[in-house]
Amino acid sequence: MIIDIITLFPEMFSGPFDQSIIKRAQDKGLATIRLHDLREFAIDERGTVDDRPYGGGVGMILRVEPIYRALQKIRNKQSNTKIILMDPRGTKFTQQMARDYTGLDQLILICGRYEGVDERVREYLVDEAVSVGDYVLTGGEIPAMVISDAVIRLLPGVLEKPGATDIETFSNIAPALSTVEGPQQYLEYPQYTRPEEFNGWKVPEVLLSGNHEAIRIWRQPIKR
Repeated sequence: MIIDIITLFPEMFSGPFDQSIIKRAQDKGLATIRLHDLREFAIDERGTVDDRPYGGGVGMILRVEPIYRALQKIRNKQSNTKIILMDPRGTKFTQQMARDYTGLDQLILICGRYEGVDERVREYLVDEAVSVGDYVLTGGEIPAMVISDAVIRLLPGVLEKPGATDIETFSNIAPALSTVEGPQQYLEYPQYTRPEEFNGWKVPEVLLSGNHEAIRIWRQPIKR
């Protein structure tokens, strides 16, 4: 899978994407992350990518032309591609969306900045606008990291243990795994490790019992 990220600050991604599971996924060839500096597609030699809003107002707006040019160069029209604008007004990102995105060949993420992005980008150039929560950040870079991380860890072969992502928080589990009929969105059971007791805080006795059936019942999925 290829993830292309259009941003004014590509250097922001070097730390998160050069560590741990995301780095291993790239090293194994399971995911390719490509960063594209929006200023390389500027409208002039000065690197202009933004301008004042029509109708007045504070801040600067990212222009449509640089984003259009970037997409013209980046998008593989022969592959299964989705173009997403990071936008606090967009659809709330979910675990199911992350799973759906794993079926793509190419995922293009556009990071907004400043006061916003020319609305024509949302209207004519992207497939979807996505938000990671009901709050506003300084730009779309952190949301792009969130989506990339959530998607890449779900790709086959990325996590070492098969099925590691099947039963975890926000998964849609099969009825066989739950006492509740039908697929349900699931919150993972609490986890404990050594020591058995710290500061008077004890691990639940059932987890120390060795009774696998009792442990299975204790770990019943929590319906969200």
